[in-house]
Amino acid sequence: MSLRKFITNKTTAALAVLLTVFANTSAFAQEAAAGAAAAPKVDMGEVYKSVIFYILIFLAVCLFIAIIGKSIKVYELSREAQGKPVGINWNRVHASLFALFLVLGLYGVYWEYTVHGSMLLPDAASEHGKKIDEMFNLTLIITTIVFILTHILLFGFAYIYKYSAKRKAYYYPHNNTIEKIWTIVPALVLTVLVLMGFLTWRSIFFKVEDPNNKPLQIEVTSEQFKWSIRYPGADGIVGKKNYKLTTSSNTLGIDFKDLNSRDDEMADEMVIPVGKPVKLILNSKDVIHSFYMPHFRVQLNTVPGMQTIFEFTPTKTTRQMQEETNDPNFKFLFFCAKICGSGHWNMQKDVRVVSEAEYKTWIAEQKTYLNDDLRKQFNLPVAPAPAKPAAEGDSSATDSAAVKGNQMALNK
Repeated sequence: MSLRKFITNKTTAALAVLLTVFANTSAFAQEAAAGAAAAPKVDMGEVYKSVIFYILIFLAVCLFIAIIGKSIKVYELSREAQGKPVGINWNRVHASLFALFLVLGLYGVYWEYTVHGSMLLPDAASEHGKKIDEMFNLTLIITTIVFILTHILLFGFAYIYKYSAKRKAYYYPHNNTIEKIWTIVPALVLTVLVLMGFLTWRSIFFKVEDPNNKPLQIEVTSEQFKWSIRYPGADGIVGKKNYKLTTSSNTLGIDFKDLNSRDDEMADEMVIPVGKPVKLILNSKDVIHSFYMPHFRVQLNTVPGMQTIFEFTPTKTTRQMQEETNDPNFKFLFFCAKICGSGHWNMQKDVRVVSEAEYKTWIAEQKTYLNDDLRKQFNLPVAPAPAKPAAEGDSSATDSAAVKGNQMALNK
């Protein structure tokens, strides 16, 4: 090969260009490394947190893809101008990409199930929770199978039957058998799922009350950004409320004309006995919130101006869950699952599931909502202050009179 041909050879020219670029890049890299070593370190933490940084990254990636695309287009046009055959078989490239995406997608499904599968829902701690989990798992299994099969067919056909000049596509306009299969089978599967959901829903919301095991009523009122929990008194019935009666002292708008409301008690946490039905009475003071108890499979909206009712039976105590999870700090919680404002993230309360004996001890320690200020506001008799100790010899008569007077005042 002559020197002229060697110099004008395209391969030689390409290698020279690559060598020049590599040399310049190495020089620039060494200079940048030396400058970086001499310069003080800059904290990039704030830069990485900014939205503009990621927008610029996205635009840079788009620009890079556009440059690659234009370079390929120039390459194709140059080959076409020289009368050469097409250099890149794009049908084969696209088919290979489809096959690659199929493999990556199936691995993504496997990874999602193995890594995030245990994060879907915690173990159910209520009777109806098991039914919901069974329905959820069946639906997930069916949809996963359908998802995998349809995508194998979709991407597999795109790869196997990619365009080829050596063959012609077969014209297949209609097939009654195939039409019947993909109409009847999905219809039957969906019918089973819908019936299962309907029966599960009815078993949860339409229950026959057992007179020997009446549910414990608990009223939960939501507002930005807290929960208020009200328990019934000895009568077992939560009293009525009216938003028109809401004041600074009567923040829940309790109607004390209803005798059932006068012995109602307030609590800072929800404590419920295991194995006993619990009837939640949910409402809201301001905006729509969402009452969510993940372990008990309870989630309902709390709506201003109306009550939402939900009944469930806890099956595991907090102590049992601590042992099962091997976490001595485990707590049941209920949250707000609807973005209701800036303090939404902090709307949560503890839930303790205890034995019947522990519950009775705890409820006896709670204070009634009705206090002296509310008694004055609603013109109710105020409980008299404890009587001073009487002289020796008259203590029994004085104590009896004081107790009798207190009982009469509180029950009026």
